[in-house]
Amino acid sequence: MSEPGIDVADLTVRFEGNVAVDTVSLSAPMGRLTGLIGPNGAGKTTTFNVCSGLLRPAVGRISLFGVDVTRRGPAARARRGLGRTFQRMELFTSMTVGENVALGREARLAGSNPLWQQMATRRQRTTVRESTAEALEVCGITGLAAETVQSLSTGQRRLVELARVYAGDFRMLLLDEPSSGLDHAESEHLGRILRSLVEDRGVGILLVEHDMALVMNVCDYLYVLDFGRLVFQGTPAETQASPIVRAAYLGAEDLMEMADLSDPTGGEG
Repeated sequence: MSEPGIDVADLTVRFEGNVAVDTVSLSAPMGRLTGLIGPNGAGKTTTFNVCSGLLRPAVGRISLFGVDVTRRGPAARARRGLGRTFQRMELFTSMTVGENVALGREARLAGSNPLWQQMATRRQRTTVRESTAEALEVCGITGLAAETVQSLSTGQRRLVELARVYAGDFRMLLLDEPSSGLDHAESEHLGRILRSLVEDRGVGILLVEHDMALVMNVCDYLYVLDFGRLVFQGTPAETQASPIVRAAYLGAEDLMEMADLSDPTGGEG
């Protein structure tokens, strides 16, 4: 049985009386790449915001590694090992790649102590250096460590953001459209890194993504939201074949395109 990662039970979120997420339950265990997909306005980011502690649900429970964290804030969840990236990247463009990545580990060590930089021990500084070096290597950007972020392409910046959250030693990652702005080759490279994090390092990932080729190629299991409700769950193959998903969200033509992209034979035979 898989180790629990993040679990959502009967989640309901309302904004001024409008139901944005309606009794959604999902599970993203450790060592699995779980996708959360759906059209714009389906409730994906709202669900992410509740998972990370930015929003409080009207009803429902959020568990992290088997512990109820529904009433815990983002900082408390981060200290337990939950990391998140955002659709709009939040990098310090005037700082180097290495400095940005190091912030991931420094933030975990500092907690709520604003004087951590002045009080850090030699061992803690060594931990930061080692974690930064490992994250840069895992994401394939060691050669960019001395470059400033403002000089990088969008694809490279996405990898810096991923490296920063990995350097923070977060065991469970919430990734919000990490392929946004990437070309096909960059998306494929990102997909290989995500699979490596899951398969080689046992990280759990919950992924919100609009790039259906990436989703179908890298995810192990999918949840499909539409108008705030869960309309389907299953493997990528089951999702592609689902009449419910075809009718409610993707459409037969899009699904066939995804099948061609994820099938190296092009569907022959």
